[in-house]
Amino acid sequence: MASELRVNTLKDASGNNSIGLSYVANGSAKAWVNWNGTGTVAIRGSLNVASISDDGTGAYTINFSSALADANASVVGMGVHDSGSYVTEPFVDNDATPITTARIKIDALQPNTLSNVDGAHLYISTNGDLA
Repeated sequence: MASELRVNTLKDASGNNSIGLSYVANGSAKAWVNWNGTGTVAIRGSLNVASISDDGTGAYTINFSSALADANASVVGMGVHDSGSYVTEPFVDNDATPITTARIKIDALQPNTLSNVDGAHLYISTNGDLA
């Protein structure tokens, strides 16, 4: 048996600090993923991510399960190359179409050389609207 909860406003337990539900929905991540980018790419945990493609050394495509409304999303990320020797910087790939409604291309870079490197622990969060 399925249940449904319909609300317009959320409040804390004392009935104060109300917040509109549309604010909560619009302010939450529409996709996130934690993955191993070394060897065979493997997703550890995710929301709204169907798959990740390994496009070469330090290059990945994150494919969404549900499309974004448009390509004007915000993407943030971080990563670690291996067991902590240095941080890997994941950046939105700077090709002709880095973000579409269906996917995001990511390059993981070694900060001191700015060269692509596979990351053992990579994390991306995407904010925007769903279609």
